[in-house]
Amino acid sequence: FKITFLILAFKDGSQKDLLNFSGTIPVKYGNSYNIPIQLWILDSHPFAPPICFLKPTVNMGISVGKHVDAHGRIYLPYLQNWSHPKSTIIGLIKEMIAKFEEELPLYSLSSSDAARRSELLSYIAKITEGETDMKSKSKIGGGKNEGCVNKITVVGGGDLGTACVLAIAAKGAADKVVLLDLSEGATKGGTMDLEIFALPNVEISRDFSASADSKVVVLTVNYLGNAQTYLDVIQSNVDLFRGIIPAISHYSQNTVLLVASHPVELMTYVSWKLSALPKSRVIGVGANLDTERFQYILTNLLKAQVLAKDAWIVGEQGEDKVPSWTSCNSVANQTEAMGDCNSREKVANRAMEIMKGRGQRSWSVGLSVADLIDSIIKDKRKVHSVSTLAKGCCNINSEVFLSLPCILGTNGVIEMVKLEEDPLVQEKLQSSAGSIHDLQQQLKL
Repeated sequence: FKITFLILAFKDGSQKDLLNFSGTIPVKYGNSYNIPIQLWILDSHPFAPPICFLKPTVNMGISVGKHVDAHGRIYLPYLQNWSHPKSTIIGLIKEMIAKFEEELPLYSLSSSDAARRSELLSYIAKITEGETDMKSKSKIGGGKNEGCVNKITVVGGGDLGTACVLAIAAKGAADKVVLLDLSEGATKGGTMDLEIFALPNVEISRDFSASADSKVVVLTVNYLGNAQTYLDVIQSNVDLFRGIIPAISHYSQNTVLLVASHPVELMTYVSWKLSALPKSRVIGVGANLDTERFQYILTNLLKAQVLAKDAWIVGEQGEDKVPSWTSCNSVANQTEAMGDCNSREKVANRAMEIMKGRGQRSWSVGLSVADLIDSIIKDKRKVHSVSTLAKGCCNINSEVFLSLPCILGTNGVIEMVKLEEDPLVQEKLQSSAGSIHDLQQQLKL
């Protein structure tokens, strides 16, 4: 490695010392390649991670992917989780080699212009100005969001994305809502009317940089092609997310990802893997809507108020969802109120029957999303049934996401609320976990 010492000057006259390591790392990807990289060591090192770039030669191009952006900047879990003294440059390079052996970051070009050092220093200045580590707020985006305290981004301009924007705006859960419409053409995503009747504090954009510094990013996009099988549809969604999640996590490194795309359990898992965010900050909408309906029916139609506050719908969305409980309330004292229903199982079955056929329309899911965002943004510490990493719960040993009651706050899931030990519920959850895990094993991330 070649070592260079540089002084970076800012417009306000301040300076920042940088130490540059330039060299190559050996990567085996079929053949052996020497991948050129450069590490920029800040004056706050070793408490802050280095800023890492590829340094392609004139005949190399950058393969934008999970760990590399179009500028050649490198993103790794090791950098995001940097912690002195545990984290070291040697450990970083080892992970870099391992990740590049999974996905080669460079390809050959017939010709190319070499990037000038002044341009690179200018880009680094934007990154480092006002920052000391990877966990501080991103400055990318030209300061568009100054003074914006609670910003929400909704990805996807279809019916569900539009419904989420309207519900969030109506609930007053955010200071600003950005609708990121990635569809081809200005009107294909259904956002034209929102542009015509411009809503206060709602911005429509097709540029990922508009999402910078979002407190919550809601994912509503789904593949709309003609895939032949269910697995093909899911894989197409995965391919779609591969072009979205790295960019989102790049511009909002401290965000909470809220997944509403289908199938929600699988796409929440995919979002977690592609983003390298902590499991607590990647959640799916799960059974929040079903749970709210379930509790409403118990309280208002079946007059089982005592049961309702501890009643949850858990598991996976669709026919395999199951009612469960988080306490041992008895219905013995509610005989009169519930007529011929003398057990909570009968009451639950009645409530589930009432719920049948209601479906989940875009506007109702949008209301559920706004409800979850309100709890996160306002740090309400309210319990919701959301898709979260279920490993360790109910003897589930695989990395799968299922809907379980969780306390939500600013950083996503604060704590999972323990369910009653019901063998039937546990069996159902384990069965769902098994089928979901089998599908995950067939996906190409």
